[in-house]
Amino acid sequence: MYSIENLIDFFGWCSLINFGILLFSTLVVKLYLGPIGNLHAKIFNLKKEQLPLTYYGYLAVYKIMVLIFNLVPYLALK
Repeated sequence: MYSIENLIDFFGWCSLINFGILLFSTLVVKLYLGPIGNLHAKIFNLKKEQLPLTYYGYLAVYKIMVLIFNLVPYLALK
């Protein structure tokens, strides 16, 4: 059985790793929207005008999931 200290460490590291992934994803979307957008528009048969909304929707959902499933349990246990 896991102790509370182990769970706190686990959720702390999960939060840190997932916020790092979120930061990296945000930077990639901001810096390379043109080249990535062209590729994704061709692959998924989307209009270029739809891509920023799709990307930011993905980032928003990812951020909410990280907050709910990583940060909130960490803070509650802390």
